[in-house]
Amino acid sequence: MNLYFLLIGAAMLSLIYFAIKANKARQLKYIEQYHFHKGIRHKLSQKHPQLSEQQLDMVFQGLRDYFRICHRAKKRRVSMPSQVIDDAWHEFILSTRIYEKFCTKALGRFLHHTPAEAMSTPTLAKDGIKRSWRLACALEQINPKKPVRLPLVFAMDGLLNIANGFTYQLDCKKSSSGSYCASHIGCSSGCGGSSDSSSDSSGCSGNSGDSSGCSSGCGGGGD
Repeated sequence: MNLYFLLIGAAMLSLIYFAIKANKARQLKYIEQYHFHKGIRHKLSQKHPQLSEQQLDMVFQGLRDYFRICHRAKKRRVSMPSQVIDDAWHEFILSTRIYEKFCTKALGRFLHHTPAEAMSTPTLAKDGIKRSWRLACALEQINPKKPVRLPLVFAMDGLLNIANGFTYQLDCKKSSSGSYCASHIGCSSGCGGSSDSSSDSSGCSGNSGDSSGCSSGCGGGGD
């Protein structure tokens, strides 16, 4: 009899697991196929009149990527690394009913707006930015500690020359004034001692998050 109940319990847990997995897949598909309202696009074009139609498409693809990152992060904090994508997000939120419906179908909860945020210094990243970097790199299959290109959400402001935007550089030695060193985010995400022990961690630990421990602290481990 006990074996019977154990089997029933295991079957129920399996059904719950696959139901949750299927729901997550539906949410991601909804995000990937979502078409942003023309009114939101128009408002963003008014705020950034220098952007072409193709560039506006790029911004909304970046916003879609950010929502995919938030979906993977679950309820953990994910910083917005782009000012222009943040502007698009803000316009989306102002369409309250449309945004609330999107959040319900895409995330199963209301995603509150947090202002765009860069690294605290050109070489020191906070937890929210580190998590954004890890998940954005995972989304585009980029090695977060040895990136060969920037994920779209980090590249956006630099690509579009957004005034007062956040510009990230891969080559820290060539970084201009006001830009941030992206490769240091990847290292500090592993060496920074983030309290986040979830699966989006790079798995490297031991040093402070500053650039001084970058090359020696992580090495090639944890990938």
